[in-house]
Amino acid sequence: MKLQFKEQDFQVQAIDAVVRCFEGQKLKINKFTLERSKDIIRRTKEIASNNAYQASAFESEILEDIGYRNSAIQITESQIFENIVGVQREHYLIENQKIDIVKGADIGYNFTIEMETGTGKTYTYIRTMYELNKKYGWSKFIIIVPSIAIREGVFKTFELTQDHFQEIYGHKISPFIYNSSRPQDIETFASDGRISVMVINTQAFAAKGADARRIHQELDHFGSRRPIDIIAQTKPVIIIDEPQSVGKEGSVTLKSMEDFHPLFTLRYSATHLEEYNKIFRLDALDAYNKKLVKKIQVKGINLKGSSGTTGYLYLEYISLSASKPPMAMLEYEERSGSGVKRVRRPIPQGTDLYEISGGLPAYKNCLVTEVNGYHNKIVVNGQDIYPGDMINDKDELAFRRIQIRETILSHLQKEKVLYERGIKVLSLFFIDSVEKYRKYNEMGEEELGEYAQIFEEEYKNAINQFIDLFRQDYTDYVVETDVNKTSKVYAPGSYLDYLKRDDADRVHNGYFSIDKKGKPVDPTIKRGSEDSDDVSAYDLIMKDKERLLSFEEPTRFIFSHSALKEGWDNPNVFQICALKNVDSGSQTRRRQEVGRGMRLCVDKNGIRQDFELVGEQVHDINVLTVIASESYEEFAKGLQNEIAKSLKDRPVKADTKFFLGKVLTNEMGETLRLTDEDAKKLNKFLYKHDILDEDDKIAPEGKEQIEKNEVPVPEHLAAYASAISQLLQTVYNGEGIKPNDDRDTVPLTVNKNFAKKEFQELWKKISMKTVYEVKFDTDRLIEDSVIRMDADLHISERKYEIKTGEMREVSKEDLKEGKAINITKTDSKKLSSDLYT
Repeated sequence: MKLQFKEQDFQVQAIDAVVRCFEGQKLKINKFTLERSKDIIRRTKEIASNNAYQASAFESEILEDIGYRNSAIQITESQIFENIVGVQREHYLIENQKIDIVKGADIGYNFTIEMETGTGKTYTYIRTMYELNKKYGWSKFIIIVPSIAIREGVFKTFELTQDHFQEIYGHKISPFIYNSSRPQDIETFASDGRISVMVINTQAFAAKGADARRIHQELDHFGSRRPIDIIAQTKPVIIIDEPQSVGKEGSVTLKSMEDFHPLFTLRYSATHLEEYNKIFRLDALDAYNKKLVKKIQVKGINLKGSSGTTGYLYLEYISLSASKPPMAMLEYEERSGSGVKRVRRPIPQGTDLYEISGGLPAYKNCLVTEVNGYHNKIVVNGQDIYPGDMINDKDELAFRRIQIRETILSHLQKEKVLYERGIKVLSLFFIDSVEKYRKYNEMGEEELGEYAQIFEEEYKNAINQFIDLFRQDYTDYVVETDVNKTSKVYAPGSYLDYLKRDDADRVHNGYFSIDKKGKPVDPTIKRGSEDSDDVSAYDLIMKDKERLLSFEEPTRFIFSHSALKEGWDNPNVFQICALKNVDSGSQTRRRQEVGRGMRLCVDKNGIRQDFELVGEQVHDINVLTVIASESYEEFAKGLQNEIAKSLKDRPVKADTKFFLGKVLTNEMGETLRLTDEDAKKLNKFLYKHDILDEDDKIAPEGKEQIEKNEVPVPEHLAAYASAISQLLQTVYNGEGIKPNDDRDTVPLTVNKNFAKKEFQELWKKISMKTVYEVKFDTDRLIEDSVIRMDADLHISERKYEIKTGEMREVSKEDLKEGKAINITKTDSKKLSSDLYT
């Protein structure tokens, strides 16, 4: 399977923004005399010492070997400034007052391009190289990255896109990864007339190690030349991938870049810390609203302590049916002949938990008094329990089991829908220790770690349950539907056969660092870093990228070390689960977690399922589910806060000042700069039509109209309505991207009546949003409420149990068996209200 690429408008806009900054520069190909090996020249003189003329001619021939370098910037600084401001104005960015300069490092003009993770940042800057070469003749580029993970990902993108760009431009780029032991690659880089690209990580030139020093040393096997000098002669364009991780202003890394003698520097990231001459923005809000990345959904797990004596409970979901009452899929503990174990069963309203648990004391007097499908909750002894709530459990391994189970269930539900579309579904687990997935016994034989064991147990259970439900769906559907028109989704073959094809031990795999003996090990993490740079693991991840997208490959669940998260950018990751404790100190943890699965998915032919292809269904198909280690509310709030911090340069109000001076362009290419009078009229008009609220912020009613490009505008601005909608899209409404709560979604299986004309007509009438206004007599309401509470409100007594025990003379065996302390007295007392009110 081969990934397919195509031109996308937002990427073309980002490329054009860079190219236009040098408008006025002439196309020129610049050659120079490449410095040759001093050793060759010396030996030539020795060989031809008896013939001075021949020696001189040969030396001259060697010295005049041709190299290619980027021609100097010919336009003036004032022209570049005008170009920058013109681009910023077109993209509604804050306009520069002067050209921003990086302090403490002479690395040429710097330009900031902001692109959200998953929107094709690497593709964009590769194509930018082609365009800069086409228009200005520049052909030497250095991509500087902060880690091996990103370096390997960049090089893989060159490999994947080479045929695509060959079709567009008629030639391929020549990239290589810098290796200090192969300086000859640098000579090829300098002497090649084609577009040449060196990919290098910062540790290779800015660290203190021996490898980093080699680029600055005269090397015997490089003709006593310094590699850095040959690179500098080419006057390369530097592209920094993730500059916030490469080095801050004033850092040694940034200072070291001076040695490359760059023509100018392009900075690409989703999360810039420092910005210089920003010319393009596609931030998280843009990408999400334009449906360029997946929709986010969260399954939170709430750890709760019970106020009473209830035993362990975990509510998975509430099942609704047209023919049966609501059922709660509940996990609880049950006494059996072999001891106490946890079981999952559908539970109806009125169930006595003490009875079904086999008489476990922890569930005494515990009744499921309500299974409420409408409010998506159950009530046990007066306590509301919602899907994802875990009551009275402090066992971390049990918590991880719940996470793994929920990931499997989400995977199967999504897979059932996407299989018929030819889309392979992948789920990704991040763990903090390889031993928890795979370990070796004393004989050196491979064994499953505890997480792998749990996965296989839960997968087998889920598959059996899912197949039973699948068959029941099919039976119900056939009863209600003409069997000859039965949907493929419900066919007894196809997806059901796919589910049965592979056993539990074949559907999961691990990607970890590999030691010299070929065994997986925990990756090496450098001090001050959260991520690993182990090449062996990234080799596997990148090598298997396309293979994992094939249905022939049985792997659908992937375990990897959390420190290797940078390497994962597979578009068909639909579930992400971090089986590790929440890192409360990280400011971007949640955004990093979802970032690994935000790319839009591809089908079995490598075709991306984007808005252009599937329209409004793009966010039905592309949904990333995060199985969180915290509650939905905590994760959602945290994610929104992290995203909000990244939107620091967005305006939050569409007041008169916001509109003043903005340049609008209509469909005919005509432009209009908004005057003070235009700005005031437009602001008032938008407030009058509920697009803005009284604080000049985007109103809830206006948000939908802006997204649909249906904003009403004053008559004299009618030709610029679309441009005004685009301008309003740059205003941040304060909400950020709120992920959906996966547990609020209840699957609905419709019967044949749903499609009938009569029902559809009725549904149109009754499904409209309706607002009712009611008027209460406050005094009467209070009086009636008091009467009702006095009559119906009953609070059960809270009790506590005191057990007294003492240790008498005991043996070692008693201590081992836990029999050393004997209960001598048991008291049950009422808990008085003043102790807990």
